[in-house]
Amino acid sequence: MTPVVRLYWLITLLLLPLSAGWLLSSSAGSLALDDLSDAPLALTVFLACLAWALIGGYELLFCISNLRRNYPVLANIRYALEYIRPEIQQYFIANNVEEKPFSRERRNLIYRRAKSTSDTLPFGTEQEIVAEGYRSLTHSMVVKEVAEENMRVDFGGTQCQKPYSASRLNISAMSFGALSSNAIAALNKGAALGKFCHNTGEGGMSKYHLAHGGDIIWQIGTAYFGCRNKDGSFNDEAFAKRAGNDVVKMIEIKLSQGAKPSHGGVLPGAKVTQEIAEIRLVEVGKTVNSPPTHPEFETPKGLLEFVQRLRKLSGGKPVGFKLCLGKKVEFMAIVKAMLETKVLPDFITIDGAEGGTGAAPVEFSNRLGTPCIEATYYINQVLIGAGLRDQIRLISAGQTATGFDMLEKIIVGADTVNAARSMMMALGCVQAKACNTNNCPTGIATQNSSRAKAIDVDEKSIRVKNFHGATVHAFMELCGAMGFSDPDNLSPSDLFSRFEGRAKNFDEIYEALVEKQLHTDNIPNSYRDDWHNASADHF
Repeated sequence: MTPVVRLYWLITLLLLPLSAGWLLSSSAGSLALDDLSDAPLALTVFLACLAWALIGGYELLFCISNLRRNYPVLANIRYALEYIRPEIQQYFIANNVEEKPFSRERRNLIYRRAKSTSDTLPFGTEQEIVAEGYRSLTHSMVVKEVAEENMRVDFGGTQCQKPYSASRLNISAMSFGALSSNAIAALNKGAALGKFCHNTGEGGMSKYHLAHGGDIIWQIGTAYFGCRNKDGSFNDEAFAKRAGNDVVKMIEIKLSQGAKPSHGGVLPGAKVTQEIAEIRLVEVGKTVNSPPTHPEFETPKGLLEFVQRLRKLSGGKPVGFKLCLGKKVEFMAIVKAMLETKVLPDFITIDGAEGGTGAAPVEFSNRLGTPCIEATYYINQVLIGAGLRDQIRLISAGQTATGFDMLEKIIVGADTVNAARSMMMALGCVQAKACNTNNCPTGIATQNSSRAKAIDVDEKSIRVKNFHGATVHAFMELCGAMGFSDPDNLSPSDLFSRFEGRAKNFDEIYEALVEKQLHTDNIPNSYRDDWHNASADHF
């Protein structure tokens, strides 16, 4: 018997009767003397002893927790402290640069830019600038000014009839369902105010995405929400109807995402409300499975046929696909299919393994996928080597919070950059990491309508616009400081990483390809085997 258990029995068998007797005597005496001064104290002591006895008795006799059986009542202090540990760590212990995934320094920068307050840094950097893997830039003695016209990119290749001019920074995929209605509406209004685009996520295109006229990229996931038949197959007519909306500027086929690549999902029937059912074209109250792969195709050629199908159904709008880079031979198989079929996507969105706004299995989130910078560099080089890069735009996503985050992705090959979690922070997200509980304290990542009401759509949309504008401005200033007036002139040799004790540029760390090099016999070792093993007929 532990000391705490002995204490429990002491209080229960000795102090509980004594406290009860004190309460009775003090109450009777107080009534007789018309003085109630002792009764509240006696009542408090009695209730404390009673609570101790009841809680401890339950935990000793029925609780399955080892700690609670050996330390009745007192063990709950440990669980209470553990429950608030993230908040204690965040507010009182962690320094400005050590928190993950977004440090306090990065979060505060987002908040200040969203509020249009000072974003300068006093007294020098807190970063370990000589740490292994630290990335940096080299500045120029000749500072240039980046023209506004260089801050938009045209999407739409020769097979596209309705090209779209996009901002260099846009809102990444976040679904209604993962985010609240007010959060989606505020993001879309911010996109409209700032003239950038808003990706719907795979949860379908809701009225909240359309409420304020912000440009939309409609993402089509494996469950085909918003364009599906009852059996989960693709519905051409439903897709064409929604894709014809004027605010829908581009279509994105989601193959995989950074947080949980090659993993499907389940939408429990309890969450399928009438509103969700209408948006996603599913049955009310019925559980819906999102398969890990697309039912409509199984091969690289099949993917491109689907791209062509959606392009035709949408009236010629830009169509691309999103993936988290996994086995490199499989991406090369898609490239070979492009060469054989002559069907090209208008863009490819590259999601990094560090991405993810919602919930994901720990093993998938921690161990699968390629980091965004590496993946963007690789995909850019393969397209150069295949002779296709000038016909396909690249969008890069994954922890974009600053102008430097934008710059490094564009340096290694991206044309534009997406941001998700930083856009949530512009709305007021505090990185509480409660996205998977429906109890988001800020009302952003929840379907609890009472919590979502905390988001003032008009006010928060301005913060989204402000954050976008300030981040793009910081990106332009960095470009100019490096001596470039056009971001398209940036190259991987302009980004440095501490590697083996010294700063090396990305072309020194990785192997670059020259135009159409994959069509020659002079293919570098790091590309050769995958290129030879890749087939347009299978992944």
